[in-house]
Amino acid sequence: MDTTFDLKKPIAIGSDHAGFEYKDATVKWLKEQGLEVKDLGPSSAASVDYPDFAHAVSAAVESGKVAFGILYCGSANGVAITANKHQGVRAGLAWDSDVAKLIRLHNNANIICLPARFIALPLALELVQIFMQTAFEGGRHATRVGKIACQ
Repeated sequence: MDTTFDLKKPIAIGSDHAGFEYKDATVKWLKEQGLEVKDLGPSSAASVDYPDFAHAVSAAVESGKVAFGILYCGSANGVAITANKHQGVRAGLAWDSDVAKLIRLHNNANIICLPARFIALPLALELVQIFMQTAFEGGRHATRVGKIACQ
C-alpha cells in the first residue's frame, strides 16, 4: 500500500457551486507551487449537482491517473458520501489541521473533502498542504484500512 502521494502525477479537484470559489483559488495556489492540476469542474458558480463532480474526481483517483483528489462543497458531506461509493476511494472530511493529518496518517485517505461554507479559504489551503505532506502510518492502521472495502 502506498504511503505517500506521487506529486509527479496531477491532482484532481472538483466542487459544487458552494465550493467553486475555493476550488478555483486552490487550483491557482497548487499551480503556483509547480504542481499539475486536473480541474474537473464546475466552470462557474452556477448551481450544479455535487455528485457529478465528486464522481469525476473519484474516478480519476480510482484509476491511479492522479496523485489524489480534493473536493469542495458547502458542508463537504455530500461529496464525501458520493466519493466513498467508489471502491478505490477513501474520502475524508476535514475541518481542522488535526483531522486533515489523521485522515492521511490513520485512514490513508486519497481524497480530502472540505466544507467551503464552514472554513475560511486560508484554512482550506492549510488543510490541503497538511494532507499532501502527511504519509500513511501503516502498521495497525493498514489492517484496519484493509477491512474498509466491500469486496
